[in-house]
Order: sequence, then structure tokens, then C-alpha cells
Amino acid sequence: MHQEISAKGEGTLVREACDKFRSVFGRSPVAGASAPGRVNLIGEHVDYCEGFVLPVALPFTTIVVGSYNHTEECTVVSLLASGEELRCSFPASSSAKIQAGKPAWANYIKGVVAMFPEKVRGFDAVIVSDVPMGAGVSSSASLEVSFFTFLEHLTGVSVPAVTKAQLCQKAEHEFPGMPCGIMDQYIVTLGKKDHALLIDCRSLEAKHIALESRDTVILVVNSNVKHQLTGSEYPQRRAQCQQAASLLDLASLRDATAEDIKKLSSEADEIVVKRAKHVVEEISRTELVAKLLPSRDFQQVGQLFYQSHDSLSRLMEVSCPELDELVWIMRSAPGVYGARMTGGGFGGCVIALIKQEYVGEVKRKVIAEYSGTPTFFVCKPSDGAKILKLD
Repeated sequence: MHQEISAKGEGTLVREACDKFRSVFGRSPVAGASAPGRVNLIGEHVDYCEGFVLPVALPFTTIVVGSYNHTEECTVVSLLASGEELRCSFPASSSAKIQAGKPAWANYIKGVVAMFPEKVRGFDAVIVSDVPMGAGVSSSASLEVSFFTFLEHLTGVSVPAVTKAQLCQKAEHEFPGMPCGIMDQYIVTLGKKDHALLIDCRSLEAKHIALESRDTVILVVNSNVKHQLTGSEYPQRRAQCQQAASLLDLASLRDATAEDIKKLSSEADEIVVKRAKHVVEEISRTELVAKLLPSRDFQQVGQLFYQSHDSLSRLMEVSCPELDELVWIMRSAPGVYGARMTGGGFGGCVIALIKQEYVGEVKRKVIAEYSGTPTFFVCKPSDGAKILKLD
């Protein structure tokens, strides 16, 4: 049974969060914030190599509401889409050093509180989100940035947007222990409606790229698989890329060229060469897509999507049979310019650039031919994090 999902809308999520806060804590929240999920158009597994990435913010968001509780304890309730409630409590940073621990999901929140530039007194908070979890659309960055923005509202301390993204990235590194690049936190913080964001992951400079088209859409297809991993796959690839850069005597693979890859072939293991080749070519593809989008050269953009997927599958080896299958189905579907996996890989989503009039036909083809159970949503580039005015 396939499913079409759509964003609930900020107003609905805010009402759910405020109602839950009142029912749990017996008073009204005074501070609130939102932050979206994201999909990356192109530029996969290059952000930790100081490359270029081109994500967009999604209309799916995480909402946080809350208030001080006049204690030295922080209590957070997370309301899942299934209706299940998760709860955690930990000491306020004003009274103790915050430590990672169990439950694991709370480490994303603890990390943000620990990284916030001011000591935070005890508070109560409720989290509500419609960002699909485990789909490769960065529900974790959405949670981190929304919670950081909530703390800004609660404390009255404003933090520059790029600094906010960096602190949320550091929180994910040090508390959940995921050595992610800067892309997710950056786009979630700085997204803009009807635009992609070309991010230079070295300088942290960014440029909004217009992405407005009534007759062409980005269709996201969730494979609804997430393969069980050992936890070492992502750090392993990062280490392999660092090894390649070291062998080339470079600070990062951002500075590597096609000639360097040839040189590396005589010095490094085949697997290290494959990783480096992907990074060098993916950075080039990303810069080219950013140049092509404003001129609406979707045919060439689509071919670059396919090249990116093939590289992620064969060279970076982060795809999986289900993602490869979905892209293969898309290759022969009418109206599809191109398709590729998006996100860290091993499951999650495929994105496709499609002529609007063919969306229904493409969905039917995927439903008929895909061996799994797909979920669909059309991506409309949206705004990034913001403080909410609560009634």
C-alpha cells in the first residue's frame, strides 16, 4: 500500500504542541520555534570534504514550544506521529554539565542545550514534528535547529545564523556522536522559499539559487527501507576521504583534481581511490547544476542527477538495491529529467526532477514496478528556521 504524504502545516503543528504542553504541564508555553527538514538536490558525501552542496528546505517542520519552570531541571516531551509520547529529563546547564546518555534520542536536545552560548535555566518543552523520520530528510538537524531557535526565543539571546548551524553541527558530533558535515544544519537554518542554497562547505559562504517552475517539480520517493548498519559506514567513508587527501598532501579533497585521482591510483587502495573520485566529480556536478537551474536547463540537470546516483552507488557505495531499483524505474518513466538517491544512503529517499503533467503517471509506474512500498511527496522549497509568535 503506497502513501502520499503532505505537510500538516505550521498552524496545525503549533496547536498540537501548545495543546500537549498545556495538558502535560498545566500552563501555556511562552516561547516557540520551527525548523524544516531538507532534501539535497545534489552534492552527496562531499560536505565533510569541504565541497559544494545544493539542498532545499522542505515544508515539513519540527515545532518546539515551552517555558521556564523555575527549577534546575529540564523536561522535554516529544509527541511522535504515531501518537506515542517520549519523555526525558536532565539537569539544566545553569546547574550542571550536561552529559550524553540514554535515551539516545535525547542526546540531540542535550547537545544543543550544552552548546547554547548562554547557560540555560530549567524549562519544560514539547516537540511536535511532521518531518519523516529515517527517510534521509534530516529530521535530526530539524530537531537540533528548532530546539536551538526555541532557546533563542526563551532566553532572548540571538545567535548569528551561521554560528547557530555550526553549534548544532558540533552538538551532533559530540552528543549523538555522528560526524556529519555542515549541510543539514545550514540549510535548515537558512532555507528560502522557492530557492535552493548553494553552500560552500569550506568558507561557509552560501548563495540562494532561484528554483521556480510551474511545469517542473521535485518528486521525493521514500523507499521505506533503512538497512541495519554497524554505525561505522559513515565515519568510515569520511576517514577514507581524509586518507586520500593526506596521500595527496591536501587539506581536503576539495582541492583535488582529476589528475590527482590518477596519481592516487598508484599510491592508494582501490577503495580509497573510488571514494576520492566520487568526491571530485560530485563537487564539479554540483557547481554545474547550480549554474544550470536558473536557466531551466532541466535536461542537463537530469543527466547530472543520474551521474550522481551512479557514482554514489558504484564509487561511494552508499546506495542499496531498493534505491537503485527506484532510479532504474525512473529512467524509463515519461517526463522524468533525472533521478538520484538523496541523503546519507543505505535506504531513505530518491528525488526526481519531473514535468508536472507526468507526476501521476510516474507514481503509477513506481507503484506497479517497485518491489517495496513507496511513499511520495512533492518538494516545494521552503523557508528555514524561525521564532514563532504564540497566542
